[in-house]
Amino acid sequence: MGDEEFDEADIVDGGPGLAYMPFVVMEDLLDKLKLLDYEEEFVKELRMRPLSRHYFVLQTNPGEQFYMFTSLAAWLIQKCGTPFDQPQEFDDPNSTISNILDVVRRNGVTIDFPPSKLKQGYGEQAIFILDRLSDEALRNTHFQWGKPIPPSEVADEEEDLKDEAELDLDRVEEEMAGEYSDEEDDDEILHINDMGSALPMATSQRPNEILESNTDFDEWSLEVERVAPQLKVTVRSDNRDWRTHLEQMHTYRRGIDDALTTTRVHLDKLHNDIGRTLEKITSREKYLNSQLEGSLQQFRQLSDTLAATKEQYKQVSGGVTERSRTLAQIADDLEVIKAEMEERGSAMTDGTPLVNVRRALIRMKQEVANMNVRIGVLEHSLLQAKLRDRSNLQRDALNFAFANEV
Repeated sequence: MGDEEFDEADIVDGGPGLAYMPFVVMEDLLDKLKLLDYEEEFVKELRMRPLSRHYFVLQTNPGEQFYMFTSLAAWLIQKCGTPFDQPQEFDDPNSTISNILDVVRRNGVTIDFPPSKLKQGYGEQAIFILDRLSDEALRNTHFQWGKPIPPSEVADEEEDLKDEAELDLDRVEEEMAGEYSDEEDDDEILHINDMGSALPMATSQRPNEILESNTDFDEWSLEVERVAPQLKVTVRSDNRDWRTHLEQMHTYRRGIDDALTTTRVHLDKLHNDIGRTLEKITSREKYLNSQLEGSLQQFRQLSDTLAATKEQYKQVSGGVTERSRTLAQIADDLEVIKAEMEERGSAMTDGTPLVNVRRALIRMKQEVANMNVRIGVLEHSLLQAKLRDRSNLQRDALNFAFANEV
């Protein structure tokens, strides 16, 4: 939302034409790339597609546009004389953008927008970076603009076209002279130059009285009818002339009208045949419906019966399914009970526990006997120790008494 407000404010400050400025810069960038021969060195060598006039202005495919932007920027940096690795499709976009911006900053260009704007691969920021890199590449290749050569004026060609479209009296006279020289005598040719040379003489002598014609009207009309077919003027037809196009339009219109007249008869006949066929089909349908009304009614009843039967079958099958599920559960419980009964029966008929009990009793008896032996040995040892202590006490008492007596 903030970017949109910022763009609108820029448009208001810079005028309505500022919104179309990226289109102009993109066209200039494309011209600079052509001057750098990018079609041979970039498009063919790296197998890229040629750029369109508005490739980086409008969004088409962000992933493809970003890869094209980074590849083109790397190529321009290499053209500037700075070593730079060609980016790959799976490289980190943040590191690639930071490397490109570092090179641009080293060239003295101030970056006043966040690097995230370049992740889109299109827009005013991407065009700005490529334009600055192309300028630096042109300076590094020592490119110089030549003097402008104005285009040649096309006025001569237009005059030639006008001369061809106009009627040239001298050319007509020559063509008429060449055409009539083989067919008629020289006396029947109309010489316009002779008439022109005779005209000043006639105009120089001014009559003093009103001239009146003594030629008979009928004879003049006959002479005009006799000479008129021989006065042929040939004018070259120009395909770009609007009269030619108009004549072609009239010709095509007449051809369409003639074809339509012939085709309309066939179409009317076809329409009548289709109408009669449809009427026959409708009458046959009505006849079949009237004949099969009873069968159709019976079919409807059977269909209703079949639907009711299917519904009843669904209900019954639902009960059968529920009972089958209950039966399966009961069978599982029965299997568990049978397994428990088999375990208990095998435990009742098996003598292994009794044998184990007997073995345990024998082992306990042996252990008790061993304990009794040990107890007897201990009692005997204790008795000997008591007797030893008593004899020692008696000896000590005797020795003490003897000592006292002495």
